[in-house]
Amino acid sequence: MSETTASAASAASANSLAPAPSTPSEASAASAKRTVVAESATTRGRRARIALRALQVLLALFYGLASALPKLIANSAAVESFDKIGWGSGAMYTIGALELAGAVGLLIPVLQSVAATALSALMVGAFVVQMTAFHGENAATPLILIIPLALIAWARRGQNVELLRVVRRRA
Repeated sequence: MSETTASAASAASANSLAPAPSTPSEASAASAKRTVVAESATTRGRRARIALRALQVLLALFYGLASALPKLIANSAAVESFDKIGWGSGAMYTIGALELAGAVGLLIPVLQSVAATALSALMVGAFVVQMTAFHGENAATPLILIIPLALIAWARRGQNVELLRVVRRRA
């Protein structure tokens, strides 16, 4: 069932609990009210989808440009950070590639939920590293990023079924 149909159906069922109108004018007012409820739910849903998509694009830009790119081009600050924790350039390039893959995945409809989940797991690791190797410096950043990633993963969870269908078709 589509979101619009579901919204209209739920509005209709909510209105079916109301007492029956006794006059024609009350009937037309009730009908207009049902229409307004269905339209506002549709508009609200459309705005929510647009806001979620904008959030995904912003996070993809952040992970692709601000987080992955410095690691992939071996920016001196990134090299210094990875040397400080003793992981070296191999881990830096790997994490940069994972962040870039997650950024791209946030933009591909069938991968959005999985990408958000994977980036959340990466942020849990980043939090642990910030707490242990950097004594909590900037530890709030990964925690803050987990919140919108979890929202995306939850809101786009229906795409996981489609992803499984594609994977099974290829296997």
